[in-house]
Amino acid sequence: MTHSIAIIGASGYTGAELIRLIATHPSCQITALAANSKAGLSMAQVFPHLRHLELPDLVTWEQIDFSQIDLCFCALPHKTSQEVISQLPKTVKIVDLSADFRLRDPADYEKWYGNPHAAVETQKEAVYGLTEFYRDDIRAARLVAGTGCNAATGQYILRPLITAGVIDLDEIILDLQCGVSGAGRSLKENLLHAELSEGTNAYAVGSTHRHLGEFDQEFSALAGRPVQIQFTPHLGPFNRGILATGYLRGDPQAIHATLTAAYADEPFIQVLPFGETPSTHHVRGSNFCHIGVAGDRRPGRALVVAALDNLTKGSSGQALQNANLMLGEDETAGLMLAPCFP
Repeated sequence: MTHSIAIIGASGYTGAELIRLIATHPSCQITALAANSKAGLSMAQVFPHLRHLELPDLVTWEQIDFSQIDLCFCALPHKTSQEVISQLPKTVKIVDLSADFRLRDPADYEKWYGNPHAAVETQKEAVYGLTEFYRDDIRAARLVAGTGCNAATGQYILRPLITAGVIDLDEIILDLQCGVSGAGRSLKENLLHAELSEGTNAYAVGSTHRHLGEFDQEFSALAGRPVQIQFTPHLGPFNRGILATGYLRGDPQAIHATLTAAYADEPFIQVLPFGETPSTHHVRGSNFCHIGVAGDRRPGRALVVAALDNLTKGSSGQALQNANLMLGEDETAGLMLAPCFP
């Protein structure tokens, strides 16, 4: 069976990444591509690296005939998906890549994003899209809210450890570096080559980063009590990738054993031998996440390092992984591409 796919927001980085991945999918065909600001253009004009593919021209999302669509990826900027998705037919399955439906409580959304939730009724049916931990819910869902790329990386480190009770919940520090593509494709002065290259900087420090809302929501639910981690993201002078380091109080060997057991059957999460740490180079362009554990020089403390590609496993790859479940396909379909190295 071939599934008919639409992508709204196809002119952004995550939209292009979806197209790259779906092009290798055995059961999905891209039927419609929307990008209101570039409607009328071909994908070859917007993304020349995709010119070898036979793709429909870009249209506005209102021009799509959704009666012919099985599943729609919505890759719009934050604060715009709510209005669009609430108008789509109930017959269409949706995977949203923005932040608009990640937080279950509309009050939390307003707190972290600064404006009232515009689709409260639609929010009630949204399922959080961290695939490895919400599979059953995702299979039955009509609307899946993809996680933030930073939030996904941190959760792959911490969720099994919180569940197993092998770390001190009041002493969690997460230090993270993200490639510049995580900031999107729109023009911003601080993302100019001369402003970004040959340096790095922390951003949204303290309590302002919006992915803290996801961490609070997910970790507190797992622990059955409030859990607030200390989190500092950094913008790195590289295009793709996230490297996250968790500084934890707990026995390093127990932490490694817990993560190894938790991900033993996961096709995309690979726990490295104890003492070995990952590199973003080794997951670039893939849907894999590598996790390493090392002991600190002080007994009872550990470092856990995770690497993934923010555009693939952190966003579009995870979105396709979720779509596979929603469509009844093999979860790995279209996603077993090897990383690009060097």
